[in-house]
Amino acid sequence: MPHFVIDYSANLEDAVDIAGLCNALRQAASEMDVFPTAGLRVRAIPAPHYSIADGNPAHGYIDISVRLRAGRKKDAKKAATEALFTIARDFVAPVMARQPIALSFEMRDIDPELSPKTGTIRDHM
Repeated sequence: MPHFVIDYSANLEDAVDIAGLCNALRQAASEMDVFPTAGLRVRAIPAPHYSIADGNPAHGYIDISVRLRAGRKKDAKKAATEALFTIARDFVAPVMARQPIALSFEMRDIDPELSPKTGTIRDHM
């Protein structure tokens, strides 16, 4: 049940292929043992209101947050974090060369005792 949430400044809507970034991250994650494919969820949420650094309206940001159930080894999570951040960085690099963008990535565990789940996706795969 890894959830990838891409929070980004709305001024990047026309500059960055956000749907393409979602797909690139999902595809890469599906090829990693640390993430069960049936549990992958990638979504992007634009922030229509934001203020960055010195207030220059050209500044943008992309913050990628990954939440996953606890229990994976730290080395595996670190390797996945590095690989996925590289994919995101490479994906947005052409736009970052033209305009100021802050890119960040964070992976954190969810306590399974405090996060009940149910679903039928696996039944249909």
